[in-house]
Amino acid sequence: MIKKLLYPTALALVAILATTGCRHRPVGVTPIPPGQGASIGDQTGGGTIQPPPPVISNAGGGIAENGPFDPSKWDQDREALAADSIHFAFDSAVIRDSETANLQAVAAKLQSDASANVMIEGNCDERGTEEYNRSLGERRAEAAREALVGMGVDANRIHTISYGKDKPADTGHDEAAWSKNRRDDFVLLHPKTGA
Repeated sequence: MIKKLLYPTALALVAILATTGCRHRPVGVTPIPPGQGASIGDQTGGGTIQPPPPVISNAGGGIAENGPFDPSKWDQDREALAADSIHFAFDSAVIRDSETANLQAVAAKLQSDASANVMIEGNCDERGTEEYNRSLGERRAEAAREALVGMGVDANRIHTISYGKDKPADTGHDEAAWSKNRRDDFVLLHPKTGA
């Protein structure tokens, strides 16, 4: 009698799991345009793989009032805001209170130089998939953009890019390195003359 009850119940459970439990669709994955990115050797030594390119956007989902952001039209000053990078907790895009002073310094620099724009580069540590880290890097950059807008910076002057785990500040493989890599970097931009 027990075998007669267990067999149909087990069969029904397997059928339910097979039809519902095995589906997995990524949610909130950043769309990545094809055909860009540097080639790197694969682990088998036979050929190359193409990592996804960084995701570039600005206010309005990548399209500014005057069209898409074109980094080649800007001189990039990486030193001006190098000390103002902000760091994040593991798997988080929430800006910690301890990072507010750095964001205020970036906002002050932009408010004192009306011709300047800023590129926010979102970065992650090496853990997680390429797609997940691109998405997380984008969320981190967007969080900083929203904070700067809240401090009075015009959203059209702020551009974001996600490098995911492709640009580590520290190439180590421990928490000390990972904590340095979970960051937003700020690059001051000035229009190129004649651009």
